[in-house]
Amino acid sequence: MSEVVAQLSMSLDGYVTGPDPGRAHPLGVGGERLHEWVYGLRSWRAAHGLDGGAGGPEDELVAEWTARPGAVVMGHTMYVCGEEPWGDNPPFHMPVHVVTHHPRETLVKEGGTAFHFVTGGPERALALARAAAGDRDVSLAGGADLVRQFVRAGWLDELLLHIVPVLLGGGRRLFDGPLDGPAGTPVEWRRTQVLDGTGATHIRLRTR
Repeated sequence: MSEVVAQLSMSLDGYVTGPDPGRAHPLGVGGERLHEWVYGLRSWRAAHGLDGGAGGPEDELVAEWTARPGAVVMGHTMYVCGEEPWGDNPPFHMPVHVVTHHPRETLVKEGGTAFHFVTGGPERALALARAAAGDRDVSLAGGADLVRQFVRAGWLDELLLHIVPVLLGGGRRLFDGPLDGPAGTPVEWRRTQVLDGTGATHIRLRTR
């Protein structure tokens, strides 16, 4: 069976967005600082239709991670915040299942991205994404609340954290408050890789 994987950039004080994320500031105020490390990498630029970029271990890590999924699950807020900056050719190039309370028709974009709006909850969105992905993995794009729901349900297999040496002082934390796994069991992780890059330290974790 395919795995469910997630990667997020996180500040030293635990935030994955800056304060007040929304259409005006999709990553929150100052949240773009969390992603500056990736903008110059060849693999990120290629996914966004741009030429050039740097190679090296960080680029190889991102390229490998980008190649794994065959479908995406994301939350409604992330879709709303990202819809405008992603434009007509979003960087996913695969089916994206948006967990939402607002039903609407599938939205097909250029480059192979199709947004499917799922009102049956995260479990239904995951089932649809698994079917769409086939033998490939399912990428859990976020946001933070949806990632926590997947952790609590025991659905997340692997997490790649990009720890960026900045302090945001506010926003949305990835791990906020008590976080237990299924049936109240403690959540435990096994570290499988640590890569120290130029703008972030990358920590790869698998659930035990």
